[in-house]
Amino acid sequence: MTFDEIADLLRKGLAHKPLDKTLRFDCGEDGALRLDGTTVEHSVAPADCTIRISHDNLSKLVQGNLNPMTAFAMGKLKVSGDMSVAMKLGQLL
Repeated sequence: MTFDEIADLLRKGLAHKPLDKTLRFDCGEDGALRLDGTTVEHSVAPADCTIRISHDNLSKLVQGNLNPMTAFAMGKLKVSGDMSVAMKLGQLL
């Protein structure tokens, strides 16, 4: 799944449940997606919460094939910044 396809799925989720703070999915050298309100953009700009995750695991996450809590417990994603923003991830997906 490409970053654009992932961004489209995230936009659909944000249309129903906009974020009140910023969230960034950081996939290292593969790139980053930053969510702000109902906007999703390719950006490495600072965010209230940053989730470090591989591109492959991000694809699985947005498709519903990877549970966010399980991924966190297994170290497949790492959260820095405002943890309350990360907790809203389940509602978004």
